[in-house]
Amino acid sequence: MNKVLSYVMAILTIAAFVGFVIMRQTDGFSLESFKPYQGLITQSIWNTIYVSLITLVGSLILGFVFYLLSISKFKYFNALTDIFTEIIYGTPLLVLVVVMAFVIGPAFGTYNRNVMGFGALIVYMTPYMKNVYKSAFSSISEDQYMAMDLFGFTPYQRYRYIIIPQVIRILMPPLMNNFSMIIKGSALLSVLAYNELYYSIRVAQSITFAFVEGYIMMWVLYLMITIPLSQATKYVERKWSL
Repeated sequence: MNKVLSYVMAILTIAAFVGFVIMRQTDGFSLESFKPYQGLITQSIWNTIYVSLITLVGSLILGFVFYLLSISKFKYFNALTDIFTEIIYGTPLLVLVVVMAFVIGPAFGTYNRNVMGFGALIVYMTPYMKNVYKSAFSSISEDQYMAMDLFGFTPYQRYRYIIIPQVIRILMPPLMNNFSMIIKGSALLSVLAYNELYYSIRVAQSITFAFVEGYIMMWVLYLMITIPLSQATKYVERKWSL
């Protein structure tokens, strides 16, 4: 059995399983009742991508700042990043979203729950981005730095020709994996009534009572966003590993 046929059979197996689950719970599976909410759901998909991109950029910036603090010669900054990392690792994302929106935000006079929700996603992803930077920069060995000193490389030449190309090569795959994690985590913003994908379908379900159809559609739409991203990650890993 060749590889293509194996994948086709695997896909058909999964499809048969999903079909079995659907037929066991509803007699007439139909998405017709969701047509009036097509605009709402479409907008929620774009909102999901929008907040995910904002979180990716924000956590990239904040993660780099925390990476610099973690390698600082000042012990206070090292301790601060370690404690911050442990706190975030020990906090469920849902709890962080709620605390940011309903506790930390009002303490600073901010009552825009969507903004605080975005901030919670950024803060949550920051330690993961910091670790990505740490892994990427640790790939530059001391021998390479000695060689750059020996040949008299300027700071620009060091970063342009030696450091940045190697860092980007290592940075991209985990970065794209983190982006996928952000997309899935954005569903928790539904507790703040932000119109992302999960929230919009839940709204439609509460009116149509088509719960099975709604959950299946939600599942498929998330997969339509995350699977291409996963495949792109594998492509980058194969291409840059050569």
